[in-house]
Amino acid sequence: MNPFPNHSEVLVSALSKKEVEVRLKKVTHDINFLDYEQRLQKGFKFNGQVGKDAFRLSLAIDNPDSFLPLILGKIEGTPKGCILFLQYKLFPSSTFFLGFWTVVTLALTVFFGFISHKPAYAAFCFLACVGNYLFVWNYFKRKISISKGIFHEILNLNLKD
Repeated sequence: MNPFPNHSEVLVSALSKKEVEVRLKKVTHDINFLDYEQRLQKGFKFNGQVGKDAFRLSLAIDNPDSFLPLILGKIEGTPKGCILFLQYKLFPSSTFFLGFWTVVTLALTVFFGFISHKPAYAAFCFLACVGNYLFVWNYFKRKISISKGIFHEILNLNLKD
């Protein structure tokens, strides 16, 4: 079990594999973040890359968002359409910082609880650890529902959770 925020889903579409790839390419911008003028282009729903059998996307946003899901997808064709395997994850840098602060606050909990014998400080550090973790999961779930809604709209799947 992965301790970091993630979500996966499988979508079955009547669209062919090629049609799904074309639709995704129309709304996805393979952006170079070092090119300022390219970043100013509007009209794309996603940033990322769409390949022949797989894609790697995130919502196109104007402001930084640490909890934006990275959508990793795989497309498999079937005789009557295709199957999309989607995995929503935190970006690696966000995962690193969540892990880092979880370890730091748990280490402080142990230090204050067992070495300094200050249970109030230990409890505060533990609550900060749990609160941070719950905040990240909750905010990430909200961002997943936004990303899923746009993704389903693009594929005309109108699915509800």
